[in-house]
Amino acid sequence: MYNSTRFKSHHRQRQHQHTTTSAAVSHRFTAVVPGVALSPLHRLVRTIQAPPPSPILSLSDHTRLRVRRTRYPYPTSQPPTPLRLRSCPSPAGSSLRVGPVIDTKDERYSRIFDVRLNLKGKNGVSLILELTSEVLMENSLIFADLITDYRKNLSGLCRIEVPDVENLNVFRETIELMFDEDIEKKLLKIGVFRAIDILEVSEGIKFGRGVSSCLKYLEAVPWTEEEEEKLRILFSKIKLDDSTTKDILARLCSLGSVDSQQTLAKQLVWSITTSVDANARSELKSLVKGLLCKSSVYEKDFPDLNKEDIFAVCESCLSLLVSLFEEASGADPCEKPTKIEKDKPLLERISKQVDNINWLLDILLDHQMAEEFVDMWVAQVKLLKIHENASPMIRYELSRVSAMLFIAMGTRKLHCRSETRLGILRVWFRPMLLDFGWLQRCRKGLDMKALEEAMGQALLTLPLREQYTLFMDWFQCFSKHGTECPNLSKAFQIWWRRSFLRNSETFAVESSVSPSMVLNAPILVKHSKSGGADHSSGTPKLSL
Repeated sequence: MYNSTRFKSHHRQRQHQHTTTSAAVSHRFTAVVPGVALSPLHRLVRTIQAPPPSPILSLSDHTRLRVRRTRYPYPTSQPPTPLRLRSCPSPAGSSLRVGPVIDTKDERYSRIFDVRLNLKGKNGVSLILELTSEVLMENSLIFADLITDYRKNLSGLCRIEVPDVENLNVFRETIELMFDEDIEKKLLKIGVFRAIDILEVSEGIKFGRGVSSCLKYLEAVPWTEEEEEKLRILFSKIKLDDSTTKDILARLCSLGSVDSQQTLAKQLVWSITTSVDANARSELKSLVKGLLCKSSVYEKDFPDLNKEDIFAVCESCLSLLVSLFEEASGADPCEKPTKIEKDKPLLERISKQVDNINWLLDILLDHQMAEEFVDMWVAQVKLLKIHENASPMIRYELSRVSAMLFIAMGTRKLHCRSETRLGILRVWFRPMLLDFGWLQRCRKGLDMKALEEAMGQALLTLPLREQYTLFMDWFQCFSKHGTECPNLSKAFQIWWRRSFLRNSETFAVESSVSPSMVLNAPILVKHSKSGGADHSSGTPKLSL
């Protein structure tokens, strides 16, 4: 009784293990191969036993395939069809082959399968295609040579194995196209991205009809940037002799030289600065700046801008700006405006030229060529004189250019010599103090907080004696006009510490003294090394 019970229990355990193993294999197959799309021509087939392994003749990749001989007993109950497709996960120790079947009803190919094409993906998944040799030999030179060599000495089922396939579904679709009369019509449903993959496989197996159809389709349709880049990479790896290839390459490769590209860039810049329509000018500025920007995806190998061409446009804009300010002051302008320009308000024309200058300056900053523009701006003596007598609602436009330069200097985007920095701050710092209130009211995209911070940082790059003069000008202006003047308190504290407290033990004055304390205190006393105040005389001592 004991032995019988133990035998039954053992028998149930073995049955349970067998059921669990079968379910696991079935579940693993479903998980590994979920992406085989079923078409109306697909139908399910019964589970069959895989043939035993046979010797392999090793070749490699698409053009060096592996061939091995085997005999496979096909069921006599199934009618012959030209193509059968099976997908399998090829688990270790498993001989199951379950999957969909494709039947193409064509009397020309109605014969028994005599070729088995085994595609092995890089991820370990296998795809088995059973088809007639007549189809492969008619469409692919590679397969034709392999099958011909095989049949010289052997007969029966020819097994061709393709290892390390990048995309099994693409390879399968390429083989399916051999059974289509109108491949281009099928490509319309597949799309450009997939057609590029099929083109690569077709070229690898020398599927001439597939290569020709893919090229004609790709040449006739528009591409996205991603598809264009994929085509560019493909044509850098393969060489095709088809005449359609020339048309595709003409769309991919630039025909212009470096000189023509630079000439075109100059023409675009000139066109924008002379444009009359404000909306179109704004749109085109954004477009061309994005194209000429060094970080642009379009300009990976673009040669650097011709500096002389850009500065020629800058000089033209500055000359027009001087003429406009002369017109505003009542003097005869050097350059007469056109009839179209004259019909527009003077303030609008001035604002347009300032926008053009700032746009050009932005391009120069991106290409690190703006230092010479700083010298040009410092040399604008006429504009500086006109600024002294011009109306505040007009003159503040000049400070918009200075603001952009100060921000570039304070944020380390513009690297200038000491003489250049000193020159621009001596000439344009005081006009900025006067125009700051108008800049706040008419910002036109200007970040005022960034401007205040950058002005302080730019001042701190000067020698301490030069800082003293400019900070005193700011202090007097801020005490009179308050918020109409930039708040440089933080930079002022740093200058104070560097000037008077370098040998002191108290370096926390930057964080402990607030801007209001600095501005409200009429006198700050110099501290000694011991921390006490110096009262040797009746007045505090300030020394540089």
